[in-house]
Amino acid sequence: METLEKIYNAVLKGSKEDTEEAVQAAIDAGVETGTILGHGLIMAMAEVGRLFEAGEYYVPQMLIAARAMQSGLNLLRPLLVKAGIEPAGRIAIGTVKGDLHDIGKNLVAMMLEGSGFEIVDLGTDTWPARFVEAAKDGAQIVAMSALLTTTMPTMKETIEALKEAGLRDKVKVIVGGAPITQSYADGIGADGYAPDAASAVRMVKQLSGLQYQAGVS
Repeated sequence: METLEKIYNAVLKGSKEDTEEAVQAAIDAGVETGTILGHGLIMAMAEVGRLFEAGEYYVPQMLIAARAMQSGLNLLRPLLVKAGIEPAGRIAIGTVKGDLHDIGKNLVAMMLEGSGFEIVDLGTDTWPARFVEAAKDGAQIVAMSALLTTTMPTMKETIEALKEAGLRDKVKVIVGGAPITQSYADGIGADGYAPDAASAVRMVKQLSGLQYQAGVS
């Protein structure tokens, strides 16, 4: 469908104006809201992730594409609510206690939102209790970021807090950030580790039982 291809291409080139125009045109043409989301925005962000992993896109291109996607999603959001279309899952994401870095966390959040997930952004300097509260409020996945080696231990503290609250078996935990490694994630009992935004989306989809797809049909 031409309108969906326009949305897809607008996101890929990172044009907020073109994305908004294409999404609005699809809405005006009576295209179903779920179709616009799934076959326009979500497929475009899946392709952005694939291009990044293939070395054809870099962080700046991902960020620009994600911002374009969000501009289209802002138009769709009230229609999605009205249509009763549920998100693929709820994810609580934050930079851990003592760490104020948020660029990577923000990019991951935008990429995940563009993949159909509801994001609960806890911001920076997030204490374990706030992650626990988000899990109590229905987050199926807790995503933690750290850029400083001194704040890494808070990830383990948060996992322990989830255990103490009786929630550990009800949520999946993924971790990421420059100093984090797979072995560290394994050592603290995390369910997954993602070195970048594209792999974070893939990891979340795997943990959620969803297939990671790219391309437009």
